[in-house]
Amino acid sequence: MTVQGATTEPAADPREVDAVVIGAGQAGLSAAYHLHRRGLAPYTGFVVLDADGAPGGAWAHRSPSLTMATVHGFHDLPDFELPATDPATPARVAVPGYFAAYEAQHALPVVRPVKVLAVRDRPDGRLLVETDSGNWVTRALLNATGTWTRPFLPRYPGRFAGRQLHYADYRGPAEFAGLRVVVVGGGASAIQVLSEVGEVAETVWVTRTPPVVHEGPFTPEFGREVVAKVAERVAAGLPVRSVVSVTGLGPSVAYRRAEALGVLNRRPMFDRLTEHGVAWGEQELAVDVIIWATGFRAELTHLAPLALRGPGGGIRMTGTRVTDDPRIHLLGYGPSASTVGANRAGRAAVNEVVRLLRGSDRPAAEPAAV
Repeated sequence: MTVQGATTEPAADPREVDAVVIGAGQAGLSAAYHLHRRGLAPYTGFVVLDADGAPGGAWAHRSPSLTMATVHGFHDLPDFELPATDPATPARVAVPGYFAAYEAQHALPVVRPVKVLAVRDRPDGRLLVETDSGNWVTRALLNATGTWTRPFLPRYPGRFAGRQLHYADYRGPAEFAGLRVVVVGGGASAIQVLSEVGEVAETVWVTRTPPVVHEGPFTPEFGREVVAKVAERVAAGLPVRSVVSVTGLGPSVAYRRAEALGVLNRRPMFDRLTEHGVAWGEQELAVDVIIWATGFRAELTHLAPLALRGPGGGIRMTGTRVTDDPRIHLLGYGPSASTVGANRAGRAAVNEVVRLLRGSDRPAAEPAAV
């Protein structure tokens, strides 16, 4: 396995720790920072397992055309500011570099590349984390696997002979020059694609429901209202809705660019695919490409052996903690699925994990602010 860029010999299997963090994106690094700060020793007290071969999480896989100027909000990790960055720098360069520096600055025990295959109960009350590089036994699990590896593609009747791709595979507008492109989706990803492809191609924007544009600033009060709405769903065990689906579209750089290009002329969702395009009833539109900016789902397949999902289709949550299993926290899930939410979730989850490890019913005291 590879640890912080250096190859080491595999340790005895399974290895035992108090806490395992799965995923080294924003939420996972935030959790790792707080675990270290609360006194858990790297590699023996806690470890971070990351499936990628290098730092960056999902940011490393974003389109080269997504720059820091057009990123839909980014918040610093705790105790380490993002250095001043040229707004024209691709996010897939700037953010992974920042994450790499953060891991080094705080000596975080990130082990990569390690793919977690399954998490199972053990008779002794601990959890067995099975990976492609050996197994770990832990008392607590902080899952921060995000959504990037599970792009959502809705199904529609018919068959299209042209090219289709999900936003996860979008790499910029150049390859669509001179074509007619349908962009499906009402979120920030769709707006980014429209703002770029609209400069070189004819675009058609379709969404399942009319997009909601949030007028005015995203104030802290508005943010709290949004988080509360999403948290209400997960507390009830309902399938997660994204934070963006509740906030609506904001006045981002990409939105203003798309507006200036005149490409925000939304059409309702088509009924079906045809060989040469899409159709609404008897009306058919010939197109060259369909880009599905239809979002992602939480990557939780490795947790399936634990049977966490309830009859409502979701996982019932109390804050970041799985209500029915206090050993498990889901970070970047539901109300914490934003960069600022992920930071807060990491801290909150670690508070509860420390309390669990100490076997106390009293709130765990935090160290003084730094």
